Amino acid sequence: MTIYGLKSAEVEQRRRQGLDNKEIEPPTKTVGQIFKSNILTYFNAIFAVLAIGIITTGSWQNLTFLGVVISNTVIGIVQELKSKRTLDKMALLTEQKCSVVRDGAEQKIGVHDTVRDDIVLFSAGSQIFADALVVDGECVANEALITGEADEIRKKPGDALISGSFVMSGKCAARLTDVGENSFAAKLTIEAKKSKNRGKSEMMNSLSRLIKVISFILIPLGVALFISEFFILDKPYGESVIATVGALIGMVPEGLYLLTSLALVASVIRLTKKRTLVHELGCIETLARVDTLCVDKTGTITENKMTVEDVVPLTHELGEAQIARIMADYVFAQQADNATMIALKKYFTGKAIRTAVDALPFSSSNKYGAVVFDGGEAFLLGAPDVILGDRYDAVAPTVDKFSEKGCRVLLLAAFVGDPTVTPLSGKTTPIALILLANKIRDEAPETFRYFAENDVTVKVISGDNAMAVSEVARRAGIEGAEFYVDARELDTDEKIAAAANEYNVFGRVTPEQKRKLIRSMRKAGHTVAMTGDGVNDVLALKEADCSVAMASGSEIASQASHIVLLDSDFSAMPSVVAEGRRVINNIERSASLYLWKNIFSLVLAVVTLIFSLHYPLEPTQLSLISALTIGIPSFVLALEPNTNLVRGHFMKNVLYRAIPAGVTATFMVIGVMLFDVAFGLSETRAAQISTVCAMIVGIVGLLMLYATSLPLNRIRLALCAGMTVALVFGAILFSWWFKLVALDFQNGLVLAVFAIMSIPTFIGMQMLTKHMGDWLSTLRRKFKAAKDA
Repeated sequence: MTIYGLKSAEVEQRRRQGLDNKEIEPPTKTVGQIFKSNILTYFNAIFAVLAIGIITTGSWQNLTFLGVVISNTVIGIVQELKSKRTLDKMALLTEQKCSVVRDGAEQKIGVHDTVRDDIVLFSAGSQIFADALVVDGECVANEALITGEADEIRKKPGDALISGSFVMSGKCAARLTDVGENSFAAKLTIEAKKSKNRGKSEMMNSLSRLIKVISFILIPLGVALFISEFFILDKPYGESVIATVGALIGMVPEGLYLLTSLALVASVIRLTKKRTLVHELGCIETLARVDTLCVDKTGTITENKMTVEDVVPLTHELGEAQIARIMADYVFAQQADNATMIALKKYFTGKAIRTAVDALPFSSSNKYGAVVFDGGEAFLLGAPDVILGDRYDAVAPTVDKFSEKGCRVLLLAAFVGDPTVTPLSGKTTPIALILLANKIRDEAPETFRYFAENDVTVKVISGDNAMAVSEVARRAGIEGAEFYVDARELDTDEKIAAAANEYNVFGRVTPEQKRKLIRSMRKAGHTVAMTGDGVNDVLALKEADCSVAMASGSEIASQASHIVLLDSDFSAMPSVVAEGRRVINNIERSASLYLWKNIFSLVLAVVTLIFSLHYPLEPTQLSLISALTIGIPSFVLALEPNTNLVRGHFMKNVLYRAIPAGVTATFMVIGVMLFDVAFGLSETRAAQISTVCAMIVGIVGLLMLYATSLPLNRIRLALCAGMTVALVFGAILFSWWFKLVALDFQNGLVLAVFAIMSIPTFIGMQMLTKHMGDWLSTLRRKFKAAKDA
């Protein structure tokens, strides 16, 4: 059938009519949106109100906190603009392409450049990006991502292709019927966005919840504090405002959300420079938590290219020349849409004599393909055990001999019956075994050694013979490769769940079984990453916590994955996982630096409110402490290498680290305040008490910085020493700016005593927090065990 396609003028006309396949939403924000999202934030509004309050008092020094707010906003805008430029360039390079026929010629264009009525050529691995109608050719489509059904549906001229599905095998030309927001997949996406927001990672969800809680507390607590200071304690207006602002500023983790966002975006850019494309920001965190990595044999352990090693006849009736002639006819009738068929076409180069009347492409669910010639003569090519069924024992020793060497073994068999009906019920006559092999990647053993050393279990899930996969995995250095199972034995979900925990190598796995295996591992509490490059991997890739595709593989695998290795080099995976661990570990560590101050400020504000005490700290004092014990250190620590496996929940981990310092600072400052109340100090000496409290908080901040930096290296030691020196010199040289006064002997003694007391208190709180955490974990395990029983 000759296809002319749309004329150029018709394409332009449809674009003017809005019938182009435009994206539902752009991949990145506009410049205006970036400025708006960084400037018009809830906390910026809070800070603006607090700044106005300070301005009304005339205490300009206490506006120091605005420097941090403005810096955060500017840094956020600059970094987002820089990220946008980088990601837009990468999006342009990696935009999904398709083949269309226009003006009678085939063209390669971006899928978003297509219009309604375009004729698009789809082949194995293509994602159906808009609704279409087949006009020529045939293909097998998988609609599981849309319907949830795992069936592979044969599509002939006149049949509809649903957007969101993908082509398993075959090739066809289809006319686009609904594009852009009118396509089936787009309507589902729009409806999903109406019902709920796109899911964030656990870390970003935790931070969002924290900010909501703080937002809920901030305004009523601020009002209550001002009332207490101005009306109950009868403090002057200026002192009341300054005390209230000092308390509220301490509760706001002003740089934490920015630090987290910048660290994640910077991580994406670093991965981009390593030729790794990240589709979703949240998968960076998931990568850091991965403890199970599922891989396919071909394209991951071995090179993607296959070669035919040998042909082993199984009958004396046909010689090698006759077998080669049958195979030449067979491969001529099939399309070279997978690595196996490409290898077969390269090996069997004889001229085809017969023309096929029907061809059934190889299916990962059936494990075989078929060709039917005139007179009903048919040949099958695929997995020997699947094609022969109960008669497999006759050839099993020969197949096992080659499988033990790591070969992929295909059976060529004559068939009488309908090959499209499964399971096969006709007469099957074995003709020959065709041996194929993939070369194990040179870097594979070192790559898998890295994962073994970093507490990541590798599991191989393949559609090939389990024994052959086990041997290849063993030679590649995968731990536990000797534990393998034939997935056909796993005929129930219960067996699949048990095998997912017991075995490391799975053979003869169907795409639906891959998905169930991944699901079972996740249900068992593992964080699972899945790598793949073929259409048979798509369901499992969508099921995994984090999915990684090879760019050289099928188009749909790349589109369905969170991460795409643009050079299709699996040896890049260690650096990708290490990057995820580095950024999340460092964010967790830095977040604890922010939260201890928030805990301290909140508790101290509540205590002063309940007992009608004057809040002792001023905004400018907290600015000095925050900058030197939190702000600068957090950005330095966020760049440190850290490849430890991330365990536990983000907020729980952060709170366990932050609570000891928060409680210690609270106890020490309240102790100083009680000392002040007991001795009835005058107003002038109250300024000294404020200075003592500020220095105590600074000392606790340095203790927290030291504990967070463990184990010390040169950079962390220099950081701790530098911040200590900076705090001392800042307090002395710029005391006038930070509202710090010289201490007399009595208050100097108070500072020394409480500073010394803060060290054992901090250590004791660390030990208590750890014991409490261990006790709660044990209690949860016992409760879960009792519930399961």
